[in-house]
Amino acid sequence: MRRNRIAVLAATATATATATVIALGVIAAPATASPSSHASVRPAGKAAGKDADKAAGKAADKAAEKAAALRKAIDGLPDGTATAAQVRYKDKDLHWSGASGEADVRTHTPAKGDERFRAGSITKTFTAAVALQLVHEGKLDLDGTVQHYLPGLLPAHYPDVKVGQLLNYTSGLPGGDTRGTPKGPDWDKGRYTTWDHRALVRAGFGKPMEFAPGTQQHYSNIGYNVLGLLIEKATGRTYEQELRDRVINRAGLKDTYSPGTSFRIKGRHTHGYEALENADGTTRLVDTTEWDQSETWASGDLITTTADLDRFVSALFAGRIVPQQELKLMFTVPEVPQYESGKPAVYGSGLARVQLTKGGPVYWGKTGSRYGYLNGFAATQDGKQSLIYSVNSTDAKRENASPDSRVGRIIVAGVGTPSA
Repeated sequence: MRRNRIAVLAATATATATATVIALGVIAAPATASPSSHASVRPAGKAAGKDADKAAGKAADKAAEKAAALRKAIDGLPDGTATAAQVRYKDKDLHWSGASGEADVRTHTPAKGDERFRAGSITKTFTAAVALQLVHEGKLDLDGTVQHYLPGLLPAHYPDVKVGQLLNYTSGLPGGDTRGTPKGPDWDKGRYTTWDHRALVRAGFGKPMEFAPGTQQHYSNIGYNVLGLLIEKATGRTYEQELRDRVINRAGLKDTYSPGTSFRIKGRHTHGYEALENADGTTRLVDTTEWDQSETWASGDLITTTADLDRFVSALFAGRIVPQQELKLMFTVPEVPQYESGKPAVYGSGLARVQLTKGGPVYWGKTGSRYGYLNGFAATQDGKQSLIYSVNSTDAKRENASPDSRVGRIIVAGVGTPSA
């Protein structure tokens, strides 16, 4: 396949990879290897006596039930909806990790749980962390405007857009249509296209503003790709260098990186697949692993593992990546309505607020998807409970988290059943 050119960034090589097409029936059978998991039940405190022993016993039983529920949530892969899953969970009584399915359905290689995958929009949390560090250092100002830092980037008739509004999705900037419609005839549009970063940002600027900045919240990629440009302007270095030095290395992440213009994933990884319907009604799988992620860049190009996400979330929530003053912004949701739906906003700066049950615990996290990859993390603000998952969904761009979906079952097993 030919790598296209967009704006000033030209391809330097020809992509010779061909998409692998696999009959869906290949993955209908159970996995060739037994699913793997590991659980450690954390010991109770030193308090003695019957009451303490009883409490410890209940905690152990509850931890065992949780581990069994998580195991059940990922059993039976590969199947018609997903080829593999990797999950990590922890609370005060249990640390659990597990994997199921096949990292590669052609070779039937079992997923072990330490494979890399495309993180998708989880990248935004990393980008927010870099931007908030720069705010703390005075290199960016939350009230500073894009027009001030990057003159000429936005159309002259657009109103002022602030850095803080980019972070919490209230900028009102319109996004560009850089990819095809899921399951549509152009679903793999631009698969081997390399986007210049400014061209990526400007792709939607023929449209009017969606709303006045700061008045509504609309989750989209545009604001975080502008933040990528701001990070480069404020530091004089590339976004990828700043992300590596300020977040990846600081958090001790061993298998996380930005791929740049490479369409491959380095090292051991799970393959992503998209299920497509043939003209005769049968279904085939197309290997989507190789894909130029410059179409998402600072909003979604990261490659990582569940272990690295666990380290990242722990370090971030503990204040070891973003200083406490700016970290509060990640847990602060603006009091504005969501665009179009009118429901209350749910996103802070790089994190989403999630409360699954009425009166239940509040979780903060982020989801992300690319074709063949559906991922997410959620944790309590104190970091004592967290769930991290990566599912190789065969319909990742359209699958929701309903309790009967694969991802929904993982969420229910980890952090509870959503209330009506």
